[in-house]
Amino acid sequence: MEAPKPEEISHPPMDQLQGLEYCIDSNPSWGEAIALGFQHYILALGTAVMIPTFLVPLMGGTDNDKVRVVQTLLFVEGINTLLQTLFGTRLPTVIGGSWVFMVPIISIIHDSSLVAIDDPHLRFLSTMRAIQGALIVASSVQIILGYSQLWGIFSRFFSPLGMVPVISLVGFGLFDRGFPVVGRCVEIGIPMLILFVAFSQYLKHFQTKQLPILERFALLISVTVIWAYAHLLTASGAYKHRPELTQTHCRTDRANLISSAPWIKIPYPLQWGAPTFDAGHAFGMMAAVFVSMIESTGAFKAASRLASATPPPAHVLSRGIGWQVCKLRKVLEFFLMGFLGQLPDLQFLCKENVGLLGTTRVGSRRVIQISAGFMIFFSILGKFGALFASIPFTIFAAVYCVFFGLVASVGLSFLQFTNMNSLRNLFITGVSMFLGLSIPEYFREYTAGALHGPAHTEAGWFNDFLNTVFLSSPTVALIVAVFLDNTLDYKDSARDRGMPWWAKFRAFKGDSRNEEFYTLPFNLQRFFPPS
Repeated sequence: MEAPKPEEISHPPMDQLQGLEYCIDSNPSWGEAIALGFQHYILALGTAVMIPTFLVPLMGGTDNDKVRVVQTLLFVEGINTLLQTLFGTRLPTVIGGSWVFMVPIISIIHDSSLVAIDDPHLRFLSTMRAIQGALIVASSVQIILGYSQLWGIFSRFFSPLGMVPVISLVGFGLFDRGFPVVGRCVEIGIPMLILFVAFSQYLKHFQTKQLPILERFALLISVTVIWAYAHLLTASGAYKHRPELTQTHCRTDRANLISSAPWIKIPYPLQWGAPTFDAGHAFGMMAAVFVSMIESTGAFKAASRLASATPPPAHVLSRGIGWQVCKLRKVLEFFLMGFLGQLPDLQFLCKENVGLLGTTRVGSRRVIQISAGFMIFFSILGKFGALFASIPFTIFAAVYCVFFGLVASVGLSFLQFTNMNSLRNLFITGVSMFLGLSIPEYFREYTAGALHGPAHTEAGWFNDFLNTVFLSSPTVALIVAVFLDNTLDYKDSARDRGMPWWAKFRAFKGDSRNEEFYTLPFNLQRFFPPS
């Protein structure tokens, strides 16, 4: 057999990801788009339910309070997603809750003035108001960095090499949300993982009326089958004598959402009362805002690639960050329950939904906008939304193993634009990725053992700031990678870093495709020209 020629075994770099059926501005049929939108809605439920389930009891809230928070969270997610796809980056991204706000939120929950409240319901309301106030103040960070274009200017220090560990760790950094959670109920977690991989990859060529139904709707089909299987196990008494923790993770009747949910409920302003403000709470929350912007930046870049779009220019990136705190949306200020990025001021990209773009090979913006409609609709019709929200979280964790891994691999794909035969590049990539995983793991282990973070001074806001920043893998990776990339032989290594490829995407007019992907609708671009 004749040896292959060098040009036959090389793979030239490509600006846009190949193999997608629908890119950002192409749309499937309405029926297919609605089904895909519902699939994104189902996936977004995982975090939307898990976050209130963990936090509301700590605040003193009841099952009714938890349902109310979940409904409000989904309502706001729908509005934020719709607005971000229309006026923000315009990428097909779902905006949802984030765990990066966990440290300052828990710090507020444990504030002595709130813990001293004896009435649990009053403590819940007071805590919600305090968290709302802290998030509202902390949003000034995003207002400044977004609308002043400072975040866009700062992004000019990013290179493809520097972004590889950041984007990769947006996925890899959530390894503890994957199989460790699957292992809590392996009898439904492992079948879900196997079934989803089988449908989306091995059976993806199975078609019905020229539609690859198993590939396109692998999540919906897998969730339906395993959810029914989990309900059968629950009804048959399989968990009747199992430990309480196992029952919580495996049973389908432990969420207490359906019975507690009202038939119709519309979130309204000041539903928890007027927010309260505390400087210490706000400073700690600012760290979470900073982290959310870094992780959102990595997720934006991953989403652009999985939607077969060009990397978002600096102007669009700032617009996306700034729109998260758009002053026009202040009228929504008190619709939101005030935690984990789900105020009108603070949002975070659902990375699992970014991964779903890749497995379905559909990066259409319209699909995500339809999913936003489902979020709003089912948040108002409480009983129906609670039915889907009762899906065991283990099922979601199983597909996270795929989606987070796919997002991470998108980050690694940026290596094609760099010279990985350079020892300098190998050093920066390896060290930043290792420290991005190792430092947050140290902070997690320390916190689990000592019940407080490594930063443990008398200044609570300072502790929250450091502990929040260094618990985020993408943030640690960005600090290390961008510093090394811009200080270590940077003048003589522009080509090795991938800067010639990156340069044309920095400005909105640097590439003609940017106008197709990122121009604002309704001719609004004339009022907000690119800088």
